[in-house]
Amino acid sequence: MSREIIRTDQAPQAIGTYSQAVKVGTTVYLSGQIALDPQTMSMIEGDTEAEIRRVFDNLQAVARAAGGSLGDMVKLNVFLVDLANFALVNQIMAEYFDQPYPARAALGVASLPRNASVEMDGVLELER
Repeated sequence: MSREIIRTDQAPQAIGTYSQAVKVGTTVYLSGQIALDPQTMSMIEGDTEAEIRRVFDNLQAVARAAGGSLGDMVKLNVFLVDLANFALVNQIMAEYFDQPYPARAALGVASLPRNASVEMDGVLELER
């Protein structure tokens, strides 16, 4: 099966050796997103809530570029520098997703690129 590289200027460009997303058949693998502004490629200003919202916005932009939406997400991975923000992720996630929610993992990590407090990646399954 062939791979299609997904790119959009509505989400941050890759800051390393990876693609924003890769589509294989009807499955789309979204790379990790942090709270980078797509236009400036700088971390957004604001608190952890603002970072979480920017991350979801970035994931949404890549999902759309792949022909889907966050509603097509079947797996979401959340990486938090401070697991005390877990409840905040849940609260904001409920604004971006409808039930049934995707499968999810939340992991506490020591650090993230650009001193981000949150990073997320995921997998979409698109209809044929």
